Amino acid sequence: MSRNLRQALLELEKAGMLKRIREEVDPYLEMAEIARQAYDNNGPALLFEKVKGSRFQAAANIFGSKERMDFLFRRTIESTRLAVQFKSNPVDFFRHASPAKLLKAAAAGIHSLPKRSGSIRSFEECSLADLPQIVCWPEDGGAFITLPLVATLPSENGNILQTNLGMYRIQISGNDYGKDECGIHYQINRDIAAHHQKALNENRALKVSIFIGGDPAHTIAAITPMPEKLSELTLAGMLSGSRFRYFMHEGYIVSSDAEFCILGEMAPDLKPEGPFGDHIGYYSGKHEFPYLRVKKVLCKKGAVYPFTAVGRPPKEDTQFGNFVHELTRPMVPSSLPGVHAVHAVDEAGVHPLCLAIGSERFLPYARPEDREPMELLKTANALLGFNQVSLSKYLLLAAKEDNPSLDTANIPEFFAHILERIDFTRDLHFQTSTTIDTLDYTGTSLNHGSKLVITVAGPKRRELRENDSDLKSLNLPTGFPVAKIAMKGVLAIQGNGDIMALVEAFNGWDYRENYPWISVVDNLGNIGGSDAKKSLADFLWITFTRSDPAQDIYGVDAHFVDKHWAIQAPLVVDARTKPRHQKPLDVPDSVAQAATKILERAGIPAREGHAR
Repeated sequence: MSRNLRQALLELEKAGMLKRIREEVDPYLEMAEIARQAYDNNGPALLFEKVKGSRFQAAANIFGSKERMDFLFRRTIESTRLAVQFKSNPVDFFRHASPAKLLKAAAAGIHSLPKRSGSIRSFEECSLADLPQIVCWPEDGGAFITLPLVATLPSENGNILQTNLGMYRIQISGNDYGKDECGIHYQINRDIAAHHQKALNENRALKVSIFIGGDPAHTIAAITPMPEKLSELTLAGMLSGSRFRYFMHEGYIVSSDAEFCILGEMAPDLKPEGPFGDHIGYYSGKHEFPYLRVKKVLCKKGAVYPFTAVGRPPKEDTQFGNFVHELTRPMVPSSLPGVHAVHAVDEAGVHPLCLAIGSERFLPYARPEDREPMELLKTANALLGFNQVSLSKYLLLAAKEDNPSLDTANIPEFFAHILERIDFTRDLHFQTSTTIDTLDYTGTSLNHGSKLVITVAGPKRRELRENDSDLKSLNLPTGFPVAKIAMKGVLAIQGNGDIMALVEAFNGWDYRENYPWISVVDNLGNIGGSDAKKSLADFLWITFTRSDPAQDIYGVDAHFVDKHWAIQAPLVVDARTKPRHQKPLDVPDSVAQAATKILERAGIPAREGHAR
């Protein structure tokens, strides 16, 4: 039996995992801030019963904890994992799976096939203006749908199993949009782009369906990177435990279990979209993007409008990433032989930093002291061509053979492993003019910037230190008043002085090999403070969201050998704010205080010192 959003919310409420906000709330800034505070304070899912200016209720923080994710998919997660394992390695699966596991995987396979069911009669019509006009941040360009499930087919008569179901933000007000228009922001390397290009080549308008709500499994499916030519609808059915139900209406796919469906055609021209406060923790700017000419907006009677409020991680989408990572983990070694682990670091904004472990087997006869990255270079190229990992800006890749217990989730340990072994004359590999994440504004222009791959293999080259007394002998130049140890072997230096003067200051420092990574920042924040978790989070976010490798990395005795950039330790990353960067996100104190009071009146007290 299929499950819709309202049924899922009732299940959460019965389990004590959802609270109702009964007083009227303002969709302009207030609702998003309430949702963010609820997440930051490990609060429950929220049901807003009265939304100012809209007849619809709204829900947020549905996926905001591991406990809720496990609860929502408690009946299907095991069978879905088994099906993923089967897909990843069928021979190995059949060799080791018990009869019970085979049956569960088979059941999941049956649920993976979409089912034609339902009709337009189960919906009413409404308009974009009827939806809750949620504006998340003060400089957003208008109201956005933040949990849209966008469905397209590659051709007008395409098979339902060719459907791309993705999550691309939708702007429904502001800028130059008419009342029946909405912006659709899809980033580079998204499957919808291929469908759009095919439609343009065939001189036809691409029909686009936007579902809001439905079984929570449908939301997870929309954000999961599926293998090429395998529709996200198959995962939606497996994780739901019920086949994805749909019907066709005037050439559009309509989800029978969605709360809302927006049906429209991609316009032949572009319009400005944004700004939007994004999940990296900064605004993305206003740029020309495609938009839809909306033909029809459908809603269920008593429909509930789900939304999420992103910002500097961690936020609710962090739980999405963790869940999807665990679910799809078996796909990595089968898709990328020789890769053992991949970790897109959430605290660094996901795409700016990726940590990975691979094998180094090209010269098995080499003496340990002579081992060097060779297979790892091939693996790095494969990773930068693989799915969303291709958007990584910094890729740090270690050899499993050097430490079989190395864990990419243990970031200080992983960094120490890299820094102990890196050869700064050999192991820095730049792509100096390439495509980067659309949301990353550290590069030269939208979608354009650089990447740095660091590969290490072999024995330790240096011992790392983390002794505050070492800093007494470091003569910092004018403009750099303070240095702190961020973690073993890593310094953060605050200041606005000349970066080259700072690089030169390391020339005569006795401990420069013991601190081979330096991040230069505007403000240390929590870096080097007593709270190790906050210190690490600030180091990662500032270093990797505020630097472009080709423009912002320096080193002692920098020179080129056969066009390869080489230095002596340390590597210096200028992670200070530049004019090309976007503003970090914040809301007025009055909004934050009002949100806290609303939560308290609903019986959801805020913890002291919550982070926005």
